[in-house]
Formats: sequence, C-alpha cells, structure tokens
Amino acid sequence: MQHLKHCQGLASVFLIRSQSSRISKSIAPSLSVWDAHLSSRWRSTGGHGRQRYFSDRVPKLRFALAGLLAGTGAVLAYRLHQGKVEWAASSAQLPVTQTSALPVYTLEEVTKHCSLDNGVWVTYKGEVYDITAFVAMHPGGDKILLAAGGSLEPYWALYAVHEQDHVLEILSEYKIGVLNTESIKKQESVNALDPYSAEPTRHPALQINSLKPFNAEPPSSILSDNYITPSVIFFKRNHLPVPRVDPETYRLEIEGLPGGVASLTLNELKSCFPKHTITATLQCAGNRRSEMNTVKQVKGLNWGIAAISNATWSGALLRDVLVHYGFGPEVAAKAQHVQFEGLDKDVTGTAYGASIPLNKAVSEEGDVLLAYEMNGEDLPPDHGYPVRVVVPGIVGARNVKWLGKIVVSEEESKSHWQQNDYKGFSPGTDWDTVDFKSAPAIQELPIQSAITHPAEGTSVDANDGEVTVKGYAWSGGGREVVRVDVSIDGGKTWHVAKLRTGDKGQQAPPPPPGKAWAWKLWEIDVPLPHSAQELEIVCKAVDSSYNMQPDTVAPIWNLRGVLSNAWHRVKVKVNEDL
Repeated sequence: MQHLKHCQGLASVFLIRSQSSRISKSIAPSLSVWDAHLSSRWRSTGGHGRQRYFSDRVPKLRFALAGLLAGTGAVLAYRLHQGKVEWAASSAQLPVTQTSALPVYTLEEVTKHCSLDNGVWVTYKGEVYDITAFVAMHPGGDKILLAAGGSLEPYWALYAVHEQDHVLEILSEYKIGVLNTESIKKQESVNALDPYSAEPTRHPALQINSLKPFNAEPPSSILSDNYITPSVIFFKRNHLPVPRVDPETYRLEIEGLPGGVASLTLNELKSCFPKHTITATLQCAGNRRSEMNTVKQVKGLNWGIAAISNATWSGALLRDVLVHYGFGPEVAAKAQHVQFEGLDKDVTGTAYGASIPLNKAVSEEGDVLLAYEMNGEDLPPDHGYPVRVVVPGIVGARNVKWLGKIVVSEEESKSHWQQNDYKGFSPGTDWDTVDFKSAPAIQELPIQSAITHPAEGTSVDANDGEVTVKGYAWSGGGREVVRVDVSIDGGKTWHVAKLRTGDKGQQAPPPPPGKAWAWKLWEIDVPLPHSAQELEIVCKAVDSSYNMQPDTVAPIWNLRGVLSNAWHRVKVKVNEDL
C-alpha cells in the first residue's frame, strides 16, 4: 500500500494528541475504552491492497485498548462491534483483499519504513503490514512506533491478549505483502569464527550502545511502566562475549576456606541450600553518562537514564554457602574481601572479575544471593545463566554473571574492572594525571532519580491544565527513598510526588531499615502555569539518610562518567492550538 501523503498531517495531529497528559491519564492505569469517533471508507489501490481515507459517510467505529507492547504501556487499539447488524452492514461494503496478488518484500525494505514520514511497516509471521493509518487512530501510537520497521512478535509475545481473533482480524486489514524468508535467513547467518556468533537473541525495543560486547537499555519512555522490569528489556551490560554454559557440567568453585577448594554443582546449589528471594534494583555505574558528555567528553558507553532496572531474584544466600563450607571467625579475622570470577573471558583467557567487602557478603542483613532465577524463571543468558551473584544495594559491576569462582581473600580482586575502572575522581583529574590506586572501587551508589515521562522535546496540551510527570528513584546501600521533589519551572517551585512500590496500585510494605533494595516509581500531576510556552521539568530524590542529588552535572563530572546523579531535567513545549 502506498502511503497517503494527505493523511500524514492528520497522523501527526493524532500522535500529538496521544502524548497529552489528558489521554495518558485515561488509558495508562486500566486500559479503559477510548471512543475514537472516526469515519472511513475504502478504495482499491491495485497490487498494494487497500487504503483508507477519512470521510463522514461511514458509521463511527469504537476502539478499545487491547494490551501493552513489551510490558511497556504501549497500546494496540482494537475495534469493538457496535452491533452485529451495523458491523455486518459496514463490512459487507468492504472489498476483499486478494493476498495472492500482494508483493514480496525483503527485511531491508521493511526496515526503511519506520516513521510517519516514510510510513510505518511491521512484520508478523512472515507477512508485511502498513499500519501508518492505524498508528494515527489511537493514543498509543508513539509507543507502537517501537516496532516500526521490524517484527511485532517480540512485543506481542509478552502479552497473550494479542493472540485473539479480533486483534488478528484488524491487523489483517493492513496487510500489504509477504516477507521474503530468504532475507531472514541471510540476516540470521553468522560468522562461526566470531566470538560473538553465539550471542542470545535480544528484544528489538532495546536501545543499543554497543553490539560487541552487547550493551543496551530499554527506551526511557517504557522504563517505569512496570515495577518489576520484564527480563527481556532489563538493561544489558556485558564486558565480554556471553559464554555458553552447560548446566549439567557447571561447577562453582569456592576457595579461601578451610578444607581447600570446594566444588558445587547447579543441582547441589538448588537442593542443598534454602531458596531465598529478594526484589532488587541493579544500576550500571555509567547510568546517565550521556549527561556528563554534554559538559565534557568522557570515556565509556553513552548510557541514557535507563541503565537501571528492577527484578526479583532467587537463589541460595552466599552466607549460607560460605558457612556450609567452613567459614567462621578464624577466616573473618584474616579475610576482608570476597572475590568473584565469571566464566566470560577475553581472547587471552582473562575472565571478568570483581569483589565486595566480606562484611557485606556474610552479613545476615546483606541478602547477597547466588542467584539462579530472575523474575521467577531461569536466569536468561544475558543475565548470567546458570548462576550469578546478586549484591543488592551495590553497583551493577560487582554483580558478577556466569559465576565460576568465589574466593574469600585478604585482598580485593586484581581484575582490571576492580582496580582500574569503576572509580570516581575529581572534575580536575584527567587521563594524564589519574592514579587509579588513589580512589576506592565503587560499591554503594548514591541517591538517584530520573524522569521517564514526558520525554525531552515532546509537547503537552495547555487545555489539560496540568502535566503528568513520572519516573524512578533509588539509593544504594539499602537506603530507602523517602521523597521525590518535582518542579516544572526549573527548580523555582517544588511539588512532592507520590511514591509507589508495586504494580497496579499494589503497594509493598515498607522495607526493613537498611534493606530497601528496590527502586520506587513516582508520579505527580502538576498544574500548568498560565500562558506557559515551555516547561523545564526537574526531579530530585531524598533517601532515609537525607542524602540529596546535586543540582548540576559539572561539579560531579569525572573522566569515566560514572556516578552521574544530578537533578534530571527535561524540557517540553506547551501547545495551545491542539
């Protein structure tokens, strides 16, 4: 189907409306029904199937939100019958698509159609659909664009509601062709000599910062849609190729305890020690590094605000395992650290490694896990299958994946990532003067918060009278976030956001003091100032120790771009002509 250029302006109007806080508030919490009073009729366009344009002659259609894309709050509108008679009468007037006459497209051709300007094409089970007009007809259009130019399957797989006949019937109306399956095979072919050739499949919504090794974050617009981040969009931080580990031959070695080296199988880890579950947020040390780059260029991946995610983790407590194999007061008197070594290695055979203080590892309050489950399922390959260490309240770099060895030691890990990386320095320190031995390795992270909605550069509707602001907040070391302040005038006046610790209005009980491992999501509706044309939205969080975020980036800038936690700022326009 060729794209209707005279409809693109209309599509843009609908997208702008879809971003308004009024619409957002009506759909986000409960997938409530949105009545779209649109009229349409059909006309044939030859080999490209059918196209729509709007008129006032056909009965009104009603749409409802059918579900979420990627657990994100993105919605797919689907048509409800106004009545069997009315539906039969209107559908009887529609021409039937002759699928045999539809053209064949390659994945490369589909990929080019990923915006309203070029048209929004998607694939589903080997068929190609032009959903440009559909995107314009419902309030979730901006998030449906996450699948533009690619496949719907990864998104729909997260929510079975899409696998219903009425949804598939609506999708079929937008079919324009079939996919050349040979192009899929070509894209999936890999170089067997490439150490990254066996990498797992990743969700297409992820925003990639590097392919080899793979590092990616979810779009910030979907980050706070779920209190528990779906595993497929949990941020990915890999330093080396993902190892392929056979669970049947897997062994976890433990050194530095009486009795020599212990070796533990996956089955023994699961069967010999009580299963413990925690909800904990992991954050990369480089989260929000992109903001430091605006001050002065730093070295490191250009992370946005989404190198942070929250999950439930299950496994054996590290403390239980160490005690079982002989840890006691005599060991504690000598050792100060617990080192971890992963099974991921570089071309020289050097494995990723890190360490944490011994008191964190063996504390009854530390909750350090040898985790084998994430969100109720086996760890995904990108997150450390079959076993990783989860150190709640500590920087993500110490949560070693594909865990192969534990060493109770008098010394920190000698790993590059412990000794010469993930350390903070003064803004005046540069690469000519830096001495990595002069700074301690990052363990606990500082107080953090960021705005996930609205996005930078978007617009809000002045007619709404208020703007809805959403985001996340978290603090390291088990310190609980007790307040998030939000301003829409650059910090001149402040409002206190409502915090939540669960999904769908379910608030979790307050965590014990010092064990607030999970983030808090927050939301607030702030009245719009009279005649405002632009808003500078700012957020800042406060934790139980009354630690607060610094107001600007420059004083905390450092050459590695870590520990970026200044007030998060987003500028949006105020539209009065919608």
